Amino acid sequence: MKKKVIAPVVLSSALLFGAVPMSSVFANSDSTVSSVQAQKVWNEKANVPVFVKEKHAAKFSASTSSNALNYLKQNEKKTGLKNADKNLKVKEVLKDELGMTHVRFNQSVNGVPVEGSEVVVHFNGENEVQSVNGRVNQTLVDESVNTSPSVTAEEALEIAKKSVNAPDELTYEPTSELVVLPFEGENHTAYKTNVNFMGDAPGNWYVFVDANNGKVIDKYNAIMHADEIKTQKGVGLGVHGAHRELHISKVKQPNSGTQFALADYSHENLEGIFTFDSKNDGTTSNDTLYTGNSASFKSDYDRAAVDAHYNSEKVYDYYLNEHGRNSLDDEGMAIVSYVHYGQNYNNAFWNGAWMTYGDGDGEFMTSLSAGLDVAAHEMTHGVISKTANLVYRGQPGALNESIADIFGALVDDSDWEIGEDIMAPAAKEDGLTRLRSMSDPNSVKVTNEQRAAYATDERKVYPDHMDEFYNMPNSVDNGGVHINSSITNHAAYLIGKEIGREALGKIFYRALTVYLTPTSNFSDARVAVVQSATDLYGEDSAETAAVNAGFDAVGIY
Repeated sequence: MKKKVIAPVVLSSALLFGAVPMSSVFANSDSTVSSVQAQKVWNEKANVPVFVKEKHAAKFSASTSSNALNYLKQNEKKTGLKNADKNLKVKEVLKDELGMTHVRFNQSVNGVPVEGSEVVVHFNGENEVQSVNGRVNQTLVDESVNTSPSVTAEEALEIAKKSVNAPDELTYEPTSELVVLPFEGENHTAYKTNVNFMGDAPGNWYVFVDANNGKVIDKYNAIMHADEIKTQKGVGLGVHGAHRELHISKVKQPNSGTQFALADYSHENLEGIFTFDSKNDGTTSNDTLYTGNSASFKSDYDRAAVDAHYNSEKVYDYYLNEHGRNSLDDEGMAIVSYVHYGQNYNNAFWNGAWMTYGDGDGEFMTSLSAGLDVAAHEMTHGVISKTANLVYRGQPGALNESIADIFGALVDDSDWEIGEDIMAPAAKEDGLTRLRSMSDPNSVKVTNEQRAAYATDERKVYPDHMDEFYNMPNSVDNGGVHINSSITNHAAYLIGKEIGREALGKIFYRALTVYLTPTSNFSDARVAVVQSATDLYGEDSAETAAVNAGFDAVGIY
């Protein structure tokens, strides 16, 4: 008798939904959702969209942050932003390949940044303000907030670590930043802490600790040299037997002589591409750079590492060649992957610093590093964190997941499916042939557990239209970040079929790096993508028309 495959459902910035106990993930019914939502207090002024598009803007002498601020001060009625010089703080000034300059501001109170509230002023090549977009908290214009903390940053970090059961061994030094946090109808002065760890339940936790009383206000899990090194060519076999040419390095080890490492230093201005072995032992202290005794990596155990190393370079090449981006941060940061993570681990994730791949259980999934789209998805989470930094909750989180899927399908351009190369034979026999489909989201077969959790009545698990949007509590899939991502995925597919993958990639990359802000929702994304198409191809172009039609088709207006 054929063995039925049970898929795990996830709660992390990972490819699927997360390896956590079923009882802690699944919603029982729509009543669960409504009861959680009913407890929340919503203040619509706490997250107000800003969008101004000028036809005949005043020309400035230069595209500077001070002139951007002058524009905002002179146009309070258009933007709704009061006292811009007092309430905005310059975050970044970026000049792009079109000659445009983009000045990004963070809303602030007494110099303390407001979490998620950013405004971007866009100058054209003639030093004219072309548009303004973003989201701001207008309650802070009229309400006073005491930004002097009573709790220290060190105390906040200890509280944060305890709240997420962080182990003693952390991936990297935890961070803490004082922010103003709009949450459930109130503005809090809080420490935004980031605690990152591996282990059986890996975490990239953002914990907000009240700076006055030390209570946890909110938290969410955003799971996303040897001497004489000389890079040379090596070879290996991938998970599915494909022959791979690799960039590797010869290293001298103190006790084992010369070995060959999956360490690639061949790319100019890049720190390197490295693949590590997690050894399936559940700890990070034993992880090492992946090495072999020859330049040929062809054993069964090698295959996951071979694909991870090979695919990392493919994704790096895509971003460099298509978008002129030098690594995930555009500054040449090292690209790092860990393979053989956990035991029978059916997931892959970006933890804020590197990619991690499980081996799969052999029934639902094979090694997750086998998927080029998986690698591109996880690495794109890194790009997102260094650009728009979309909050991993609700619609911004679904956009985060969707953009990762879109670039996964652009890098692995064989189809519009996600995860088709990591499904195990038993899963395929049960009709579970991929994780998500951009071309036909409704067609993806899921397990009974997933359907029970997400699809009441006859609703689809993966919607392709806003009529099927899931209003989920934050406790389930971070508010539907994986489920609802299929709506914007489908819009991207429809656009791509009309204008081609290259134009689609250029438009969405521009939207991500220039227009989107941390709390952008689906409607903001439409505005950002349409404006990006207009910038690149013109307002009356076929590309801009296709973008509008694609979003219309999925009900995002």
